[in-house]
Amino acid sequence: MFTGIVEEMGTVKAIRKGPHSAVVEIQAQVVLEDLHIGDSIAVNGVCLTATTFSPASFTADVMHETLNRSALALLRPGSRVNLERALAAGGRFGAHWRPGPAAARLGGHIVAGHVDGVGTVQRITRDDNAVWYTIAAGPEILRYVVEKGSIAIDGISLTVARVDGQSFAISAIPHTVSVTTLAHRRVGDP
Repeated sequence: MFTGIVEEMGTVKAIRKGPHSAVVEIQAQVVLEDLHIGDSIAVNGVCLTATTFSPASFTADVMHETLNRSALALLRPGSRVNLERALAAGGRFGAHWRPGPAAARLGGHIVAGHVDGVGTVQRITRDDNAVWYTIAAGPEILRYVVEKGSIAIDGISLTVARVDGQSFAISAIPHTVSVTTLAHRRVGDP
């Protein structure tokens, strides 16, 4: 399980594609702290398993089903990705965890790392300090989207501000945009 609070942006170093699968290597720092083979890392919200790691990167296998249901198939060397380590029961609660009375606080929302589908950035607009992202999505996704409900986009915990029959919108604060892949999204991106 994850929180949707991105710990860092990593960079895709390499992708080795098979006929219906891939192995992705991602450069990172924070998520490598205390990493073990078999640990789960959310990569743009998709729960992947670390299969190897070095002091500067980790690799993960991406299966056919994951490539079909997520935008990971579109990653290329140099792509930026949001990264978050899985929650540990009684342990780490995100990058800003500190022992003490507030240690059990959980930011974001519970995210399983199982992607329901892919939407498309339809519009990006500024509203004073907020940045609005309107995402076009099909009915198979929109039936689960409710105004003021939680949603994860690229693994980022967000709140739905508007929803209609064709799309939904979120309003992001400058901090969220600056520390996640939202800053790199353009109209037409998945």
